[in-house]
Amino acid sequence: MAASLTQQSSYSVKQRTYSSSSLGGWKQSARSSVGYTPSVHGGAGGYGTRISRSNSVFSLGSVGSYGETSVVGDGKATMQDLNDRLADYLAKVRSLEAKNRQLELNIAEFCQQKSTVVTKNYGGYYSTISDLRAEIARRFAENQAIHVQLDNAQLAAEDFKMKYDMEMNLHLTVEADVSRLRAVRDSLTLGISDLELSIEDLNTELAQMRANHKEEMSQLSIQCSGSVNVEVDSAHSIDLTKVLEEMREQYETVVSKNKLEVEKWFQSKVEILQKEIIVSQTDVKTFHKELSVLKKTYQSLMISRQILDMKENLEEVKSRYSLQLQQLQVTISTLEIELQELKASLLRVQTEYNELLDIKMRLEMEIRKPHIEKRVKTIIEEIVDGQVVASSEATQVETVQ
Repeated sequence: MAASLTQQSSYSVKQRTYSSSSLGGWKQSARSSVGYTPSVHGGAGGYGTRISRSNSVFSLGSVGSYGETSVVGDGKATMQDLNDRLADYLAKVRSLEAKNRQLELNIAEFCQQKSTVVTKNYGGYYSTISDLRAEIARRFAENQAIHVQLDNAQLAAEDFKMKYDMEMNLHLTVEADVSRLRAVRDSLTLGISDLELSIEDLNTELAQMRANHKEEMSQLSIQCSGSVNVEVDSAHSIDLTKVLEEMREQYETVVSKNKLEVEKWFQSKVEILQKEIIVSQTDVKTFHKELSVLKKTYQSLMISRQILDMKENLEEVKSRYSLQLQQLQVTISTLEIELQELKASLLRVQTEYNELLDIKMRLEMEIRKPHIEKRVKTIIEEIVDGQVVASSEATQVETVQ
């Protein structure tokens, strides 16, 4: 890196002015020195070699003045100062270049260290997260469908429960009617058995009466067929045969009448029993139909029970999968936190790298570009009787390039 050096001569002109009066007073005179100093700078912070040239402007007093002019040439000292400044400038440039190289090495080393962390592949985590989110969405849709099915099944179960209660009430009523009809049937069976016994008794009595009648008729016929002829003088004779015929006719009439009455009574009872049997058969058919309906209700209730069992199994599966879902959500949250931390670390590293790169670029620009300043130095002195009693300096710096 080349640095340009401009050599200038420096001149200093001093003018002291003294004034006196008859009153022994004193007059203040100001000495101003205006310096024009072009400087060549290199590096950062305004450090470098200065090449200066000083021009002095002086003022003279008009009353009782005493002047002294001194011109001193200090070119050698100026050159020595410039050489020292150039050496300092070159040393600082070399130091800044060494620091820049060290900074570049540190940046490269830092990036290399961070690259081992950055090169971690999170694609598998992203795919796993996307798969888990898709699985969660699918399971959520399935859960919604299952909730709808459960609601429908619950409504159907409530309907079946109402039907079951109605059928149970009807079943109890039918069982009560069947028990009552069984009691009626038992009473009718007992009545039929009693009637059969009565008919058997009447038949036995009729047979006995017929046997007695035959026996009496045979005895009468034997008596009538005898050879003894008994003549009895009587006023009026009784015809026994006729009497017997009349008795037989009366007996047969009574028997036939009783037989007809018994047959009518029996037929009426039989008709009543047949009607009751028909009613019982109709009730039995109705009971069979109700039994089939109850079987269907039983099957429906069994289905409802299976639905409830499936609901319990579904609740178990739901609780198990909800636990797994919570674990997956915790894993996803942990991965997202790690990802956020990694992004923050990358952003911090990128910010530091940009800052270092900006510093490097500014250093390079300052190293390449010379810096020239214009300095104006003003010195104000207060002189009394040739003695400087007060002095002040003011320096104005103006950047030329």
